Parts: sequence; structure tokens; C-alpha cells
Amino acid sequence: SELIKPYLGSKYKLTEVPKNLVFHISEHNGPVNEIQWCPVREQSRMLLSASMDKTIKVWDAVDAGCCLKTYSCHYCAVRAAQWSSCGRRILSGGFDSMLHLTDAETGKQIFSSKNEFRISTLKFYPTDSNIFVCGGFSPEVKAWDIRNCQVIRVYKAAVQQTLDILFLPEGKEFLTSTDAVSRDSADRTIIAWDFQSAAKISNQIFHERYTCPSLTLHPKESVFVAQTNGNYMALFSSQRPYRINKKKRYEGHKVEGFAVGCEFSPDGTLLVTGSSDGKVLFYNYHTARIIRTLSAHREACVSAAFHPVLPSLLATCDWAGEIKIWQ
Repeated sequence: SELIKPYLGSKYKLTEVPKNLVFHISEHNGPVNEIQWCPVREQSRMLLSASMDKTIKVWDAVDAGCCLKTYSCHYCAVRAAQWSSCGRRILSGGFDSMLHLTDAETGKQIFSSKNEFRISTLKFYPTDSNIFVCGGFSPEVKAWDIRNCQVIRVYKAAVQQTLDILFLPEGKEFLTSTDAVSRDSADRTIIAWDFQSAAKISNQIFHERYTCPSLTLHPKESVFVAQTNGNYMALFSSQRPYRINKKKRYEGHKVEGFAVGCEFSPDGTLLVTGSSDGKVLFYNYHTARIIRTLSAHREACVSAAFHPVLPSLLATCDWAGEIKIWQ
């Protein structure tokens, strides 16, 4: 892509906040649950989307704003999809309890397996794309090895559903956010796990009575953010004992039960989130102040993703199935 070439190998400072609509894409026939730019720099014009309409699509979201491929391997809503680190494979899971690893070029299934529960989140292991972790409508989170189609570890928590999974740097530990908010305390809302031993490291991380539909890691500092159903994002240390930063709360958007995603800009200076009223909000990471509010969608905006290479390109998606690219 001609647009991306000048930025390959360069270090940039992200100062511009996206505000102008570049592409308006509306080929999905149901809510878009997840969007993700291809992590390989040379292929980063490609955007992946997973939808309740049972399909996964790959778009040229930089040059043309058109659909390149549609994958229809699921027979129920696709809740989660991820690029592999090489950008050649797509891992997906859905409400049909199926897991698929698809060759992005040919559309063929490299790996398929029936899971024991409906899937709501999955993540590749950070340093090995043959291993992934998935969670959903179950007290268990499972680690799979694609090479032998086997579950290699089971992480057991007294919860009904896992909402999101976040690997901490190096992959030795990961976090799960769950829907377990008990009456007397909010233990188990965020749980830290040891990846190798499957031992629970901590379930006393977040003590407010709100579920956290999404988690995101800062690209440079040892912190992560949890999106909460209290209509704010909370900041935590990503090192034990994962303490909350009580001085910083990112407020001003609405969640209202939607799985609203949040993400840091590649340089870590901005925090972006969708909002159930269709807006996209940009926060200064250091001050927690709102820098800009974008009236992006008519329906709930559930995800906003910064482009990994182009300094001021942003993709957003909504509950009506629309995807928009901003610059």
C-alpha cells in the first residue's frame, strides 16, 4: 500500500486525533462484535471483522474500503476473531461452540474443533501462534494446542461467563474478566492466572460491583485498563498485586451492557473507547481528560482500533453492522 510505505520502519509520534470519515462500510447484516488490523506491517491495510451475521470478513480498509474475503465457517454468531502473528491465519470462535483456524488466503480450515461451551473471547499466546486461550459461557477457560487439536490446560473459576482475556507481557500470566459480581463483594470480576500451572494468582483485583467487558494493555508502561459497566475505565498495574490507580478514572462514555472495547494508541499517549450512544471518545492517557468526542455511529459503537502503522487512522464498528474508517 502506497499510503503505508512512508511509515514502514519509521518511529512516529501520534499527535493527530482522527476526525474525518474516510470509508463507510456496511456489508454485514448483523452487529459487528470485533475488528482487528492485521499485525504484519506490510499487510496492515487489511482489517478483520467478526459479526453476529455468522461471517468473518477481511477488508482493504486503507486504499479501497472494499471487502477482500468473506469466511462463512460458523453457523451461529461469530463472537471473537483474531489474526495470527504472521497475518496468514484467522482464529475464530462463536455461539455455535466451534473453533476454527482459517487460512486467510485460501479460506480452508487448518484446525476445527467443537468446544464444550459458546465462545465469547479468545486470544493467541503472545510468543507461540500454535497455542490459544478461549473463554465463554462456562466456569472454565481453556488453552488449546492447534498442532494436535488438544486442550492442554483448563483454568477453573467459580463464574458463569468469561468476558475477555488479556495476556500480560511475555505471556507467563494472563487476566480474565468475568460476570461474577457477588452481592457482598466483587471478587472474581478480574482474575489473574499463571499460564503454565493454571493456578489462580489473584481474584482480589477489582472491588467495585461492575463487570468489565474488555481489558487492554498499555504498549509501553506496566499498566492495563479495564472497561467497566459503571461507565468508566479503571487503570491497574500489570505487575503483582495488580493494584488499581484510584487517582485516574476515564469517564464520560456509556457502556450500558454492551461489550464496548477500549484500546491505547500505538505510542500509548491516547486511550480510545466506543460508547453505547454511538460516540467514540479519546482520552489523554496521562491526565484522563477527554481530548475529543466523535459522533461516529447511530447505534452503539462497540469497538475502536488504531491502525498499527499509520499514525492517525482509526477503525470503528457498531451494533448495526457498520464499520467506519477515520483519519
